[in-house]
Amino acid sequence: MRIRRILVAVIATAALAGLGLTGAATATAATAQGVPTVVTPSECKQGGGTPAVNEDGNYCKGGTYNGEQVD
Repeated sequence: MRIRRILVAVIATAALAGLGLTGAATATAATAQGVPTVVTPSECKQGGGTPAVNEDGNYCKGGTYNGEQVD
């Protein structure tokens, strides 16, 4: 009986720890992708892109900052 209680406690702890790690990974991924950034024209160029300042939205085209807003 005592071994069964210990086994249940170990399984429950492992399950809760797994859920905690999964939640943390999901929160990190959502934060990294969900926040739009604003870059300067020189940062856009340094990242290998071309700042399209005169077009709608003022976005960086290509490179590391592709699709980011240029300010």
